[in-house]
Amino acid sequence: MGNAAIQLARWAGARVITTVSGPAKAMLASAAGADHVVNYRTGNAIEQVRAIAPEGVDIFVEVAPDANTLLDHAVAAPNATIAFYADDAADDVRIPIREAMTKNLRWQGVLVYTVSEHAKDNAIAGVRAAVEDEALQVGENTGVPLHLFALEDTAEAHAAVENGVVGKVLIDVAPNARSGHNRV
Repeated sequence: MGNAAIQLARWAGARVITTVSGPAKAMLASAAGADHVVNYRTGNAIEQVRAIAPEGVDIFVEVAPDANTLLDHAVAAPNATIAFYADDAADDVRIPIREAMTKNLRWQGVLVYTVSEHAKDNAIAGVRAAVEDEALQVGENTGVPLHLFALEDTAEAHAAVENGVVGKVLIDVAPNARSGHNRV
């Protein structure tokens, strides 16, 4: 999801700053078009992001809200939106209320199943336009490995995701599909 978010943000004209956990993910983020890549394990991410965007960050695509709440708030611009679509296995997130109020921060949950039909239609139209503009690439074009599994190997595909495989895991529902960690 991060790779697609980077590409779509670039297509929309945003300057993209992304945080990553290591060199492999840094290379993927750069290939997707990120303007700045910050490895949060090799330095002070707050200082690095603030050096890049002293005015703060306006929009966040957050996959680990509990782990990143303090970082997000520290680098957020006034009136920023923190959109989260994953929970990083944390049921609760502690939000620094005074800082959130002072900056007028907005936390926005995103769950496709409960988004309005109007919002889904707009999102589909936007992604379709990005694809037509050839601004949204997958697989080899971005360096993101694709792992193809046959339908009968769905449990193995889930295990790959749970074990943190880098890349996209795809399940081929066609009969007689090839299986395994194949790069396609």
